[in-house]
Amino acid sequence: MHSHRRVELSLALTFTLLASTSALAQGTVALEEITVAGSSGGDVAGANVAPTRQSGLAPRGGSLTVPTIEQARAEIQFTPGAVEVVPDTAYKNRPAQTLKDVLDFVPGVIVQPRFGSDARLSIRGSGLSRNYGNRGINVFQDGIPINTSDGLVDFFEIDPTAYRYVEVFKGANALRFGANALGGAINLVTPTGRDAFPYDARVDVGSFGYVKGQAATGGVSGPWDYFATLSGERFDGFRQHSEGDSVRGSANLGYQFSPDAETRFYLNANTINSRIPGEVTRQSALRNPRAANPYWIQLDQQRNIDSVRLANKTTLRFNETTVDFGVFTVQRHVDHPIYQYLDYTVADYGGFVRITDDRIIGGFRNRLVMGVNVDNGTIDYRQFVNLPGARKGALTFSSLDYSENVSAYAENSFFVLPNVSLVAGGLFLHATRDRKDRFLSDGNQSGRNTYNIFSPKVGVLWDVEPGWQVYGNVSGSAEAPTFDANSFTSAAFSNLKAQTATTYEAGTRGIRPDFTWDVSLYRSEVRNELQCLTTSPFSPCSLINANRTVHQGIEAGFGVAFLKSLVSGDDRVWFNAAYTYNDFTFDRDVRYGDNRLPGVPTHYLRAELLYRHPSGFFAGPNVEWSPQAYFADNANTLTVPAYALLNVRVGFDAGAGWSGYLEARNLFDKHYISSVAIAGVANASSEIFNPGNGRAVYGGLRYRW
Repeated sequence: MHSHRRVELSLALTFTLLASTSALAQGTVALEEITVAGSSGGDVAGANVAPTRQSGLAPRGGSLTVPTIEQARAEIQFTPGAVEVVPDTAYKNRPAQTLKDVLDFVPGVIVQPRFGSDARLSIRGSGLSRNYGNRGINVFQDGIPINTSDGLVDFFEIDPTAYRYVEVFKGANALRFGANALGGAINLVTPTGRDAFPYDARVDVGSFGYVKGQAATGGVSGPWDYFATLSGERFDGFRQHSEGDSVRGSANLGYQFSPDAETRFYLNANTINSRIPGEVTRQSALRNPRAANPYWIQLDQQRNIDSVRLANKTTLRFNETTVDFGVFTVQRHVDHPIYQYLDYTVADYGGFVRITDDRIIGGFRNRLVMGVNVDNGTIDYRQFVNLPGARKGALTFSSLDYSENVSAYAENSFFVLPNVSLVAGGLFLHATRDRKDRFLSDGNQSGRNTYNIFSPKVGVLWDVEPGWQVYGNVSGSAEAPTFDANSFTSAAFSNLKAQTATTYEAGTRGIRPDFTWDVSLYRSEVRNELQCLTTSPFSPCSLINANRTVHQGIEAGFGVAFLKSLVSGDDRVWFNAAYTYNDFTFDRDVRYGDNRLPGVPTHYLRAELLYRHPSGFFAGPNVEWSPQAYFADNANTLTVPAYALLNVRVGFDAGAGWSGYLEARNLFDKHYISSVAIAGVANASSEIFNPGNGRAVYGGLRYRW
């Protein structure tokens, strides 16, 4: 693994970034207005921005290519389904190491840490059986895919402190990105020079050797604006053999040709190194949670990534019509000694065009969104014997994998009344998975599969009154298999089918001065669910199709203010809660009957009592509660125990100048299991469990000027 010296150097470079860019800080910078926002709870609650469907177009003088938080909120109100905008105020006053810290108060999103910065993320049961890599969710940074072109995604490259806000589109509500996975899409949005502070620096430290430094700068000079951020992080890890380090940087440069034409260039670069502690038995995870699997230590199992992402997006506005188009390329090298030594290079490329037309037709408002996405790429893959100490042995496999994905989509909202719209649309996906085997001594494993799927959508959206919406929809989704656990050596693998689903959804969202809510109920009838079952800790999981499954549940977020004016006229205590009910089962399966699908809790609650003073001071406890054991295998023979964690945090943030926090997690040092690698049939000796972190304390300081 690379030396920690590189990260120590990066921490110094992070803070010298501020001085090195000061010469560019010319003109004025439009600072974001600090508002209390966030209908799903989290760091702040009681939004001042009501969910009304006004145009989300940027005003003259703002950025056309990157919506502000307020514009993003306005845009999602056209969606007749569960969506969320999470502002950076919800996660930057805490140790934001993984997506769990960002999305834990979004109902319906389950993030289960594995080690370090790695985690498994599931929305509505997406990718339930995946314990390494994630599937069933499309993840974007500034609209640029983070997933490899075959659909797999890791979260190592995500730096939560880099983003202005995060958009969450659950299920088929991600149609505006051309995304069509069961879990939907997540879009991570970085600031621009038009809404960033000229200088912004922070440092975070905490338990298990955690230290992180980050700096950012942005500004405007005539028609140009720029933003850049750089962070360095290192940690020893709660468990043995889980230390890691990373350097992550993002930048964008925008140019406005006119108030109605703007282009923006993006650069994102990362280097991430981490050791892997490995899964252990249930008994080991609960009795000795800091221990790594000895076999992982023997082989010095690691995951090391170097990646560069380049993109351009251009926005043109023609009165009632807005056109967005762009191109991107992602180059990623993964050095990954595990059960064998994996060494592969990913080269993805693509582009998109999206047209939004909002006009009056025959006296009725009509809003049409349509577009085409292309996401293609290759994986130059080699696999070697992993000798003790993470050394390459003999070559055991080599292939060139090519993925092609072309999607065309359209969604039309017709306002039959000024406050009621009927929504209809659909997405057509053409996907190809083509493998060229270059290691033929064990037989030719070349193969090619093609998938052509249309997924329709219909819905209705009713603005009952300003700040209150009711919605419903019926929509389809489809996912082609990924390469990592796919093989063409047998008919079962060669004939893997795409996973498809029909989802029925109804819900409501709203905002009042002292009360916010966001509730949805859904039922997804899934066909050919892609499961990746763990059979041995010394090999990858095996990909299969489960015939019929049902994913249904409740996603409920609430924020309630009470105990007002305790010290001053505007202070108050907020109760924020995000509850998720997951009722996932097989449907008359020939082997598993109507068993429950394993992998996530049936009930999951995040709740917080937070006192907030208008000066910026905040303090309060919060809990994470999984009140019922859930299964670790399809056969429902082994369970993950229930658990409850108590945390507390205190801090100060006035929106500018100095801010800081102190947070204690798992105060009672509870031994619990945070994630599990799903098996078909498990037993007491199955090494499939990842223990959660023990008691920890973190603190951070930030200065914006």
